[in-house]
Amino acid sequence: MGTLSEPGAGRRIRVLLADDEAMIRAGVGAILAAGGDFEIVAEAADGREAVRLAQAHRPDVALLDIRMPRLDGLAAAEEITATVLGTAVAMLTTFSEDAYVARALGGGATGFLLKSGDPHELMAGVRAVADGAAFLSPKVARHVIDGLGGGRLTREAAARQRVEALTPREREVLGLVGAGLSNPEIADRLHLVEGTVKAYVSAVLERLEVKNRVQAAIVAYEAGLLT
Repeated sequence: MGTLSEPGAGRRIRVLLADDEAMIRAGVGAILAAGGDFEIVAEAADGREAVRLAQAHRPDVALLDIRMPRLDGLAAAEEITATVLGTAVAMLTTFSEDAYVARALGGGATGFLLKSGDPHELMAGVRAVADGAAFLSPKVARHVIDGLGGGRLTREAAARQRVEALTPREREVLGLVGAGLSNPEIADRLHLVEGTVKAYVSAVLERLEVKNRVQAAIVAYEAGLLT
């Protein structure tokens, strides 16, 4: 019997898994183990322990539950992104936590995955975040956008206005960022060198006045670039 997904070409993605429920940690760990290219380097049962272990092990990805004792996942995400350079943060969430996911957008997390989601989606999300891309479970993305508050038409108009300030190439890059592509994937799609893509992404984030690719993806979604 084959694994759920083909492993990467020799690369091992080192993951810190933090959740206060041992069963969740076991289930997520088993899914990632089936991927063939993941290594769980540490497990934490609370946010404070997650921060300590992230600083000690410096994983590629810290996969954090939102609701944890001692220090919640949102605060842990902020501390990890501020103190552990090179570690990307992805949040594990449920539909009941959409408001918390929206709050986390400014805290440095670049992935939002459903605990009850498809195993392939979980693995794809962790891989994307490890590669420097943003990844929102499609169901999470819809709920986050819908839960950002009233005035959706106003937000869409504002997003379109912000996007109009970009060059055609920058809009194209923004759309691919919104679709969850990493810099190498964007470079391949647009036939550019990766360094040029990085420059475009940096320019897009600066022009849109957003902190990370997840926030840029939401602008792309609201501006209609992903339809």
